[in-house]
Amino acid sequence: MFIPCYVDALYPEVGVSTYRLLRSLGLDVDYPEKQTCCGQPMGNAGFERMAVPLAEKYDELFAPYDYVVAPSASCAAYVRCFHPNLMKEKTCAAAQKTMDVVEFLHDVLKVESLPAKFPHKVSVHNSCHGVRELGLSSPSERNVPQFNKIIDLLRLVDGIEIVEPERPDECCGFGGMFAVEEQAVSARMGLEKVRRHMATGAEYVTGPDSSCLMHMQGVAKKQGLDIQFIHVVQILAAGL
Repeated sequence: MFIPCYVDALYPEVGVSTYRLLRSLGLDVDYPEKQTCCGQPMGNAGFERMAVPLAEKYDELFAPYDYVVAPSASCAAYVRCFHPNLMKEKTCAAAQKTMDVVEFLHDVLKVESLPAKFPHKVSVHNSCHGVRELGLSSPSERNVPQFNKIIDLLRLVDGIEIVEPERPDECCGFGGMFAVEEQAVSARMGLEKVRRHMATGAEYVTGPDSSCLMHMQGVAKKQGLDIQFIHVVQILAAGL
């Protein structure tokens, strides 16, 4: 398991749920305690040189494993798409083994049943990295058959009602440094996204990235909006 910085610091329950879910599916799961940041914050801010030692450390630590699974579409995408370029002439064995937990469950394990129960109406948030770099769902701007791996897995949960907002794959406005440098734009995008989720009548918003959920949760709290946020792995592991 690779647990991103913000999950470890702010949403440790997401990491715990990931571990419990993978173990319940009969997997041999290890959590290397010397893992660090994957380097995405530095890379996204334009300081790629600062991300190189972190990419090298990541590869050294995770290369021996069959798969590296993370409850974060954005961090998994950064490792897989950008680590090979950062390391250039060096072997980057861990990058192609790294997967978001949704695509790992859907594409590798091909999970067909789960013991989870979650009797709530849930609106699905498709984060940008998940859609356009990992292929967790079909991008609306392309003329391709529609699919959504997040929804496929949620349909295995007993009692859940699944909905999607208008413009289902539009950005929520987080974007890491974008939320810092363009606060007003980021906040407005987040508010519009939350309102669209709420328009579905959902009790919860779920998705594969705690960062996007954190952003929308902050907007909703500041505006006094009554809706809750939960990582998809917490729903898939509900009751374990």
